[in-house]
Amino acid sequence: MSTKTPNANANANTTTLWRPTGPVELDLVAALDWRAWPPRLPEQPIFYPVLNEDYAIRIARDWNVKHDGAGFVTRFEVDTGFLARYPVRRAGGETILELWVPAEELDEFNAHIVGRIEVVREYR
Repeated sequence: MSTKTPNANANANTTTLWRPTGPVELDLVAALDWRAWPPRLPEQPIFYPVLNEDYAIRIARDWNVKHDGAGFVTRFEVDTGFLARYPVRRAGGETILELWVPAEELDEFNAHIVGRIEVVREYR
């Protein structure tokens, strides 16, 4: 990740990330008191938070609704210094940006979430 993260907060201590999710994963986040992401399933070797809300909206609205019956966009803050270990990956166009967090590093990633994970949009 570059040192100048486009969505870093003014205090530069945290970076805002988004995660599109379906109802099952959202229930697991709620069970973790909105402070962590659940472990990945065996067929999910990577956790993919995204770097902008528009990209998260497209996935939640266009993919999660179709496959899960509902889609949610979550927003959360992560320690910016910690995120430096994950290069920004372009998964398509200029704004299709995400981080790839290996499943075995998710506990450590969760430990660097600042505050709570919040739902900012819902699609059905």
